[in-house]
Amino acid sequence: MHVPDLLRDIRPQGAASAGPRERVAAWCPPVPGVVEVLHARFVRHVYPAHTHDTWTLLIVDSGAVRFDLGRHEYGAVVPRVTLLAPHVAHTGRAGTTAGFRKRVLYLDSSVLADALIGPAVASPTLTDPRLRQRISRLHDVLRRPEESLEAESRLALIASRIREHLRPTSVAPARHRRVADELRDLLDTRISIGLTLREASELLHAHPDHLVRAFTAAFGLPPHRYLTGRRVDAARHRLLGGEAPDDVAAAVGFFDQAHLTHHFTKQLGTTPARYARNRGSAA
Repeated sequence: MHVPDLLRDIRPQGAASAGPRERVAAWCPPVPGVVEVLHARFVRHVYPAHTHDTWTLLIVDSGAVRFDLGRHEYGAVVPRVTLLAPHVAHTGRAGTTAGFRKRVLYLDSSVLADALIGPAVASPTLTDPRLRQRISRLHDVLRRPEESLEAESRLALIASRIREHLRPTSVAPARHRRVADELRDLLDTRISIGLTLREASELLHAHPDHLVRAFTAAFGLPPHRYLTGRRVDAARHRLLGGEAPDDVAAAVGFFDQAHLTHHFTKQLGTTPARYARNRGSAA
């Protein structure tokens, strides 16, 4: 179904002329497999193309989100569950003038295996009311640290149901996928110190042009933008751990705090200081 068909029946909640204030809240719950929880309300913010090293499990509570994945545009709407695979570039923006309110779980590979990446890219949205209800309830439980066992149990049920939807198929890897994966692994080990294209070329025994083309074809964005996204992700984790923004900037590889603030705000729609200050508060 095309995105316009998905969005046609959406009725914005609240007055369109006075949309809700944009807010972001995030925290790291003590639940294995859940890297981060994020609740956000956006009207004007536009996510540039970026990736995560985690799975992004998203539900929309009001409004709608348009996002590009690969060569296709999709819509994340209230009845559906959206699952974005790790290392695959995607964008995000409001699908209505009223904006949207979303809740997101960032999950590691202990919850969903890498074998599911291909099927998830092919079908990033799932229509499953029971799954959506389970995810919503998990978010409620994650606000109560003392209920970690319940949270783990609910997460296990959610992961099982997602696997039923995706059922990985055997797909022959792309010809250049190996070198793209090698470059990604190399970048992941050099997040804070960085890497030049010449260094990568020498280490991987591949021409720089081939590295860039292969990486972009495999992951949907060039190596430098991938590295920036990984640095923003690393900054998020440190900020939620209580580190000061000026210390975080240098630790994750940005030139200075202004450099961090520029990319952090571009990707998340809020400054590092505000992100840290609002951790754990409802969005």
